[in-house]
Amino acid sequence: VQLQASGGGLVQAGDSLRLSCTASGRFFSAYTVGWFRQAPGKEREFVAGISRGGGSTRFADSVKGRFTISRDNDKRVVDLQMNYLKPEDTANYYCAASTIGAQVVPGPSRYSYWGQGTLVTVSS
Repeated sequence: VQLQASGGGLVQAGDSLRLSCTASGRFFSAYTVGWFRQAPGKEREFVAGISRGGGSTRFADSVKGRFTISRDNDKRVVDLQMNYLKPEDTANYYCAASTIGAQVVPGPSRYSYWGQGTLVTVSS
């Protein structure tokens, strides 16, 4: 599967942004999909993930209550809706796909397929 992330941009604190991860290839519904982010000088961190059928989601504590994740397997898209953005949300955001297990796991090493990053910049 190939992934392409889009939707990044420059916004102000408190604004919203919607990122999309579009997949090509077969059997998209067989993949758990996660969103990760990496700020300059920091390690890549888990943001949110969604199970194959969309029935289970998981969020980092730092984004709980502000971000939601959804997927449309027919359209091969996973969206990350980001609300009440903060300057500390500034980072390159990546989507990734995993075939390991049915549950969403936060470790980057569990994800075999990665899209290119999309930059989110939140000004104060």
